[in-house]
Amino acid sequence: MAKAKGKKGKSESKQAKLAEKKQKQEKKADKKSKSKASKNNGDVDSDDDVDLDAVLEEMRLQQEQHHRITETVLDAPPPVSSYASFLANPVNSNQLLLFGGELYDGARASFFNKLYVYYIDKDEWRSITSPNAPLPRSSHAWCRGGNDSKSIYLFGGEFSSPKQGTFYHYSDFWKLDCSTKEWTRVETKGKSPPARSGHRLTYYKQYIILFGGFQETTGDHKYLGDVWIYDTTSFVWHTPSLPPAQLKPDPRSSFTFLPHDQGAVLYGGFSRVKVNPGAGKGGQQSGKKSKGGGYGAKMTKVVGMIHTDCFFLRVTPPPSDAPQGALPTVRWERRKKPANAPNPPRTGAAMAFHKGRGIMFGGVHDHEETEEDVDSDFFNQLFAWNIERNRFFPLGLRKPRTNNAGKKGGGGGGERGGRRGNRQANEEELLRSLAKLTAGGGGGGDNDDDDVMDIDLPGEQEPDEPPARKEFPVSNELPHARFNAQLAVQDDVLYIYGGIMDKGGRDVVFDDMYAIDLGKLDGCKEIFNRPLPDWIDEDDDDEDDDEEDHSDSEEEEDEGEDEEMEGGVEKNNSKPFTPSKRGRKAPASSAADAESTPSEREDGEAETAAAEEQEEVVDDGLPHPRPFESRRDFFQRTSNEWQEILMTNLRWKNIQPETLSIKEIKSKAFELSEEKWWDCREEITAMEDEQEAAGIGEVVSLADRAEGGGHGGGAARRR
Repeated sequence: MAKAKGKKGKSESKQAKLAEKKQKQEKKADKKSKSKASKNNGDVDSDDDVDLDAVLEEMRLQQEQHHRITETVLDAPPPVSSYASFLANPVNSNQLLLFGGELYDGARASFFNKLYVYYIDKDEWRSITSPNAPLPRSSHAWCRGGNDSKSIYLFGGEFSSPKQGTFYHYSDFWKLDCSTKEWTRVETKGKSPPARSGHRLTYYKQYIILFGGFQETTGDHKYLGDVWIYDTTSFVWHTPSLPPAQLKPDPRSSFTFLPHDQGAVLYGGFSRVKVNPGAGKGGQQSGKKSKGGGYGAKMTKVVGMIHTDCFFLRVTPPPSDAPQGALPTVRWERRKKPANAPNPPRTGAAMAFHKGRGIMFGGVHDHEETEEDVDSDFFNQLFAWNIERNRFFPLGLRKPRTNNAGKKGGGGGGERGGRRGNRQANEEELLRSLAKLTAGGGGGGDNDDDDVMDIDLPGEQEPDEPPARKEFPVSNELPHARFNAQLAVQDDVLYIYGGIMDKGGRDVVFDDMYAIDLGKLDGCKEIFNRPLPDWIDEDDDDEDDDEEDHSDSEEEEDEGEDEEMEGGVEKNNSKPFTPSKRGRKAPASSAADAESTPSEREDGEAETAAAEEQEEVVDDGLPHPRPFESRRDFFQRTSNEWQEILMTNLRWKNIQPETLSIKEIKSKAFELSEEKWWDCREEITAMEDEQEAAGIGEVVSLADRAEGGGHGGGAARRR
């Protein structure tokens, strides 16, 4: 009887909770409907109900109050931002230029229009204010104004209301004098490109070439695939008419656009397309058409597409005897897909031009189940794309040599080694002996020697007072995985600024900067790295409702669902990963412990400790095979890492990897992985036996699961 009463009380309690939950949902829906009605009635209660033209005009008037160009030294790097533009100053090899960008903190979006200059030799940031500068924006594009130009040209970009309910796209065109830091709005003759953002600019001779981008309205994106060419001598925009049957790139944004001796090259990109869920591999539409001639809404869905194709834009200048103002001819030529391209394909991978090749870093690959449900993998790999040979080469940082420490003066804690170091030490010893003889009359006693040692010699003071220069921390690991980082190359040094990673539905904006010497690849120098800003929730009431709903659902879920939740948190809290820091035996042992009894765990403590000790001894920083993994599967999973290791070894032997074919590189990399597989065979076999006894047939490391992080709001448009 008591048991039945208890069941009844529990049922009533559950019904009360369900009724309370239903009431909260109705209250929340009513709140949303009122907010929507207020917008339709024209109430000015929302931050999105603003006149963007009026806001921008007010900003322009405030900017005109600056009567001259001023340059201010900053105490710290610029404020954190994303989707800015970053470029090496073409007239000053000691400067990097940063302009624009945006920051969304979860509640409001802020846009910037200050020009910042980074002085490399001083590690100093300066802010430039000008009476005539582009208005605040992000996702714009700029490039040098030609092969011998001293200017930078900027086009387009976007601006939004504080809560990003309304977007504004620019169609203005600007010129920056890199010597004086003066902005000038370029007034062109005739037609000009329509407004857009997410596009790209590059240069060829005296021409500026523009392609792609998108226009955004509330909840919709229109991707563009038009080509525009600006002549810096005749001040005219030209959109060439291409033959209808000519193969050309699909509309896209977030692609690579690099200069070429005969035009420009394009690779990759991102767009959103409508596909039929039941279509084949190519995404072709199938099914019955509706009465209106199109496919029904239920037949299609919008998904993100990562482009992996490559095109060459051949630009032929007018002949020398052509009249002034004659336009060049343009033709698209489809190229083969680049060999050894990064796998899986990725978008948002930043690329900078350097001596006939593109230097690529980062990127993101989306696993999109639905338009709202996106799971993303983020990368921090570094590649070089040889434009002429159309091949990618992975670039890995070289580890410092420690085997020769102490030999030939090589381990002197930063002192010069080898013959030069020995010669310098001998010269210093001779100077000290000469000083003793001069001060002591050629033969003093011990007391005289003590007095001589206290004498300050000018020659000994000079080495102790080197010019003050900041020492940056150097790491043998690349920066954290991210997409849409800003890259610039100055004097063979690659600079990586900022970037984004989606984490738990939020855009995490990195506030850091790194430098990598592309000639030596001897480490990643950290110029600065600041903590990330806090995320502000848009609506506290909604958050409270979500938390209460979440707590109610937790009471109804079982322990198995809780374990899945823990796995999701582990994946969202992703950390930087390198081939030398991937999880190996930890996931296997933890999974085996979960299935074993307490007594079995106590009996195996000694074996576990011994195994961990052995792993610390044999861990050589190389990729490690997993249980039940064949040689081929092991190589397919770690192919890029073994290729990086191979190329690093070849460079140490003064062998250029470019001299080998792709087949040779992959073959030699497979041999290295096979050797590692056989070396670990005995250990892996023992692990397989233990896991088979525990009923485990597959192990996925937590490091690999956490490699990408969660999906985020930025997945809708990879700019």
